[in-house]
Amino acid sequence: MTSPATFTVFATAIGPCGVAWGDEGLVAVQLPEANERATRSRLQRRVAGAGEGTPPADVRTAVAAIVALLDGERPDLSGIALDMSGVPEFHRQVYEVARTIGPGQTCTYGEVSVRIGEPGAARAVGQALGRNPFPIVVPCHRVVAAHGKLGGFSAHGGTTTKVRLLTIEGSLAPTLWDHQP
Repeated sequence: MTSPATFTVFATAIGPCGVAWGDEGLVAVQLPEANERATRSRLQRRVAGAGEGTPPADVRTAVAAIVALLDGERPDLSGIALDMSGVPEFHRQVYEVARTIGPGQTCTYGEVSVRIGEPGAARAVGQALGRNPFPIVVPCHRVVAAHGKLGGFSAHGGTTTKVRLLTIEGSLAPTLWDHQP
């Protein structure tokens, strides 16, 4: 039997973030909302039944890596355990590819679709990333549209947050942001 999820909210350079975890790893990562209360509330809605608690060592390590990334460092988040038991198979494939895109790098939705063996599925890739329960750890912000377009971002702040994350990581290529509609 699986234990109910637990969560914590923590300070980062971009505002209060949160993580929820269970027996198999992180079940959710929450980017900042308008304030800490809103971040906590959103995380509690996303992970029904989760209670706030003290993270175990592996989750503390994950939190420290997230904080470091948002401080402009380049920690490797690929070893953070994620519980994808509720994630559809196509989304898992997309998330696995996204996790290979390092800080300071970007990849297009179309390139991700090719890498998962589904050429032409760029829109489906975008939809999967729009439902990403693990932003930052599954770096959906590093996936951009073709032809120098930024693409969308479903977290609070939308594409402004995406640009902020890419700026922190040093991925800003002016051509990506100058041609927005």
